Amino acid sequence: MLDLFVVKWIFAFSPILTVLVLMIFKNWSGSRAGAAGWFVSLIAATFVFGAHPVLIAYSQAKGALLSLNVLYIIWAALLLYNVVNETGAIQAIGIGIQRFSGDKSIQILIFGWIFSSFLQGVAGYGVPIAVVAPLLVGLGFSPVVAVAVPAIGHSWSVTFGSMGASFQALMAVSGLDAAYLAPWSATLLGITTFLCGICAVHVYGGWKMTRHSLIAILVIGTAMAGTQYILAVSGMWTLGGFGASLVGLCSGLAVAKLKIYNQVPPSQTKSEMGLGWALSAYFILIVVVSSGVMIPPVKAFLGQARLTLAFPEIITLNGWITQAGKGKAINIFGHGGALLLYATLIGYFVYRSKGFYHSHALKTILLKTIKSGVPTSLGIVSMVCFAMIMDHCGMIVILAEGVSRVFGSFYPLVSPWIGLLGAFMTGSNTNSNVVFGVLQQETAQLAGLGAGLILAAQTTGGALGSMIAPAKILVGCSTVGLSGKEGPVLKATLQYGLIITGIVGILTMLFSFIR
Repeated sequence: MLDLFVVKWIFAFSPILTVLVLMIFKNWSGSRAGAAGWFVSLIAATFVFGAHPVLIAYSQAKGALLSLNVLYIIWAALLLYNVVNETGAIQAIGIGIQRFSGDKSIQILIFGWIFSSFLQGVAGYGVPIAVVAPLLVGLGFSPVVAVAVPAIGHSWSVTFGSMGASFQALMAVSGLDAAYLAPWSATLLGITTFLCGICAVHVYGGWKMTRHSLIAILVIGTAMAGTQYILAVSGMWTLGGFGASLVGLCSGLAVAKLKIYNQVPPSQTKSEMGLGWALSAYFILIVVVSSGVMIPPVKAFLGQARLTLAFPEIITLNGWITQAGKGKAINIFGHGGALLLYATLIGYFVYRSKGFYHSHALKTILLKTIKSGVPTSLGIVSMVCFAMIMDHCGMIVILAEGVSRVFGSFYPLVSPWIGLLGAFMTGSNTNSNVVFGVLQQETAQLAGLGAGLILAAQTTGGALGSMIAPAKILVGCSTVGLSGKEGPVLKATLQYGLIITGIVGILTMLFSFIR
């Protein structure tokens, strides 16, 4: 007969297993699979873990509040991207970069590593691969390489990209602040910066081109990893991925002028829009976010209105207690999403005053934003809400205890793989942090490990999962004529994703001994 704990563990795992099976084997979208996972969690919570209607209602209210925190940033980031893209600025940036070097390795690094990370910093959610892949095809790279390179190259910037939406989710579900989580997260992600650059070049040119690119990878990687760390630990984590990739872009353009990388003449193609105007919305973003975060009077003024809800103590029919407390507060006017909206509005009016939009541009911008935002939002809400049901019924603690029993002190080796799995099944590091963040935190505490390090491994693994997430691979392949032929791309990215995640696991294990 099965041990009672094992039976409970199986039921606790059933919502996650449902999502895995439906997404991996049935090719369901994140929103559909998330809804199915929510339904299974509801059934398991009610019939096995003592949930009742009041508990379900409060857990879903908490889930809605957590979702708003993340969706605020996601919708604002998508809106900014479409405001910029509708002017032709993204293409102009690509052409501007292309004019700096004809060296294939430098083109891979600038487009597939740096520029894709820059796009992740301001948009994310498949945009980096969708935009960069056609640009690489235009430069003469094969469609498979064109999709694989940005998929691998941008992964390091996912956690602190998209205005830090994934990091925001990690803070929300763990209840820990940025000052505690950022140092380890920025350290592990900083190491992956170099690994993603190396693998992005290797997927095209093997070790010969990797050796040729080593100086560029070291210089640019140091600039990006260092900038991301400084921004993250100084409280400006919303600009972590964006700021790091912007510094990397400057470093990359400088490195491209080195004699070793300047043997082939660069492209002479010109864009109607100058590089300065193309980047102007992002310069505005830097000013707005910096002001909202670093100037105390501005920060205090914007932080006056906060939305939060107080929740009572909740006890399941089985006796599991969720303590009373306030839900995650939303800083309405000082939130990262709000700052992003301010920059978006200013950028829109600047571009419009210069005549960069056609007559129906605003309608197109809004429709594209809605088209991208709705399925992403549905997936996040469903994942967050079923995670909250599991949390309020003790299901996540049971999962954590089971994993801790099996792996014990060797758990750090496993932690990034759980993050990778979450991103693979949901297509999102944000969702991975929501689904597995509390599980990782609880397991770390039971095993006597530092929660900051383990959660850093979780979000690093989740970020790396972006390179193998079927949802993102599908988006990229659709832009280069590979629809229905995604297998070779996934095969290419999978091997690099597994290698880098294995390295992160080993490093997490080593850091757990010396922390």
